[in-house]
Amino acid sequence: MEEIRKFIAHITPMSTSAWEFFSSKLQRVELKKNTPLLKFGEIERHMYFISKGIVRYYIPLEETDLTFGFLFENEFVTGYDSFLTQTPSEYQIETLTNSVFWKISLQDLETVYEKTNSGNIIGRKMAEKMFLIKSKRELALLSKTAEERYLDLFKDRPKLIKEIPLKYIASYIGVTPQALSRIRKRIT
Repeated sequence: MEEIRKFIAHITPMSTSAWEFFSSKLQRVELKKNTPLLKFGEIERHMYFISKGIVRYYIPLEETDLTFGFLFENEFVTGYDSFLTQTPSEYQIETLTNSVFWKISLQDLETVYEKTNSGNIIGRKMAEKMFLIKSKRELALLSKTAEERYLDLFKDRPKLIKEIPLKYIASYIGVTPQALSRIRKRIT
């Protein structure tokens, strides 16, 4: 649990009493590789902090999944739109590795927001970060080539190349695995 406290300390100071209150609401969860964290059609009831592992966001399709996001250790993960609106998710979230999370329910998170000033700051900063990641991805899909998106991805997130199957990376940048192979040959 110490990793989440350090992560939060980089965002905003949290008093000992606020930390004790917040951490009392967290539950530790261990999941095996390829385990759904959120299934298509389910309502997201929790927000998770990734203590260990990698997750991907994707839309399950008949022929192939459409991957649209990856998150790593020391990041928060949730089906945020479903979490906020309490409506069914239109995508899935699954672990790509054996993973360890700290989860908090929507109800408990709202209580933390009500009772601690630092909880509100953390919530706002996490929402801002999620928005910036989403905006950057959308702009890249609209304005950059697949090769530029591939190069940007590894400049921004070098862990990807080592830990994520290429078929998911290809889907994420919007190309087939064969097209990704050609891109990789061109740039190496």
